[in-house]
Amino acid sequence: MVMICRILAPELRPSSHLPVRLSPFPMASQWQNFLQNLGEWRGSFATLDAAGHWVDISPSILSLESAEENQLVRFSLRRWPPGSALAPGGGPDGEMGPPSRDIQQDYRSLGRQVVFFETGTFCKGSLQVAPSTVFGGEFGFIDANRRHRLVVLYSPAGAFDHLVLIREFRAGTNALEAPATTAEQLLGGWQGEAATITADWPEPDVRPSELELGLGDLQQLRLLPDGGFCALPAQVSHREGFVLEGGWLPVAGRMQRLIRRYDATGAWQSATHERLVKVPSR
Repeated sequence: MVMICRILAPELRPSSHLPVRLSPFPMASQWQNFLQNLGEWRGSFATLDAAGHWVDISPSILSLESAEENQLVRFSLRRWPPGSALAPGGGPDGEMGPPSRDIQQDYRSLGRQVVFFETGTFCKGSLQVAPSTVFGGEFGFIDANRRHRLVVLYSPAGAFDHLVLIREFRAGTNALEAPATTAEQLLGGWQGEAATITADWPEPDVRPSELELGLGDLQQLRLLPDGGFCALPAQVSHREGFVLEGGWLPVAGRMQRLIRRYDATGAWQSATHERLVKVPSR
């Protein structure tokens, strides 16, 4: 097994928020934000265990097609067996035969468990931590012809169990995978904007955002391939509040971060999407 992410402390400190700045433009609906993910995405699903080791990897092709004047979205996901050859641009290499899994579903609306932001980036997950029940969440980042997704799963006992890293490339493009995340890429100051949606109000609260990452902060992160990183508690409970965080560097000097918060009863409270650029060092 090869270690590909660094396992450290469970939670990154939240960024500071400056006074409210209201957006001058009308807010797009959740459905309109969802539509930014339309297309065919060729990629792979890679499972990592709790220690950060590869378990398996399988090619995939995911398609989101609109119909009925964008009132309907047809979802399909085909996955091939672990160990199947991967094409350079994502998906199965050559004639791999039929997929081992083929899932299809139509969407006309979105549930409360998923939140889409202005760029099409999204996060979803369990609405409530419950005893003896699997708990999980997903961070889904999009940037031009790339998507970087991370699924986080906890055991029925509330212990962190494993990750699924999903790297996707829009079909017919020359999109490339980002380099594996390093401490040097993250260290320093970041500035940008944060949009927060709460469980009881679907419109985003948009504010300026600042983030300063030092060596102590990096000790709380799991560094991943394709510019990814995350900060996760080792244990979740319906008796204590906690935060799940995922991030992506689609290119050097540009960061997206998703933060999903749960209160002391294990209920989902809010989700934040940050878009940040690195501040030049003086």
